[in-house]
Amino acid sequence: MFKPSKSCLTAAIAGCLFAFAALPGQAEPAVAEPVVVTVDRAKVFRISRPAATVIIGNPAIADATVEDDVTLVLTGRSFGVTNLIVLDHDGEPVVDETVVVRGHEANTVRIYRREERVTLACAPVCEPTLTIGDSADRFEFAQQQITARNSLSEGAK
Repeated sequence: MFKPSKSCLTAAIAGCLFAFAALPGQAEPAVAEPVVVTVDRAKVFRISRPAATVIIGNPAIADATVEDDVTLVLTGRSFGVTNLIVLDHDGEPVVDETVVVRGHEANTVRIYRREERVTLACAPVCEPTLTIGDSADRFEFAQQQITARNSLSEGAK
């Protein structure tokens, strides 16, 4: 007996929804491209009208800092998808966008040893880097070293 996989069923359902959404004589729904931010990096985001309120759906995934009335700085905190809502002084939406936070792929190498993963930043020499998704012991070890190193500079003030 043939049992379709989950991905096969998902593709079939998506195909049906797409076919239903694009019936002849009906307008196709507008799908806006999400705002893409990289983990641990900032991105300047400009808006058309002054902002009074800035809301991030899940601040563990992304953060927004108000630079001035029409300039926000989005920072990727963790992998995932959330949303950004900006309201003006009248409470009217200026922005309602999906925000996708992705990992940094450029100049990185991931090493897998069975279920363990280590990430190296290579620019040009490869060095271990603290990356979400790495093995817990490696992540903790790197975090301890970074904290110890940073505390040395705090004592020098």
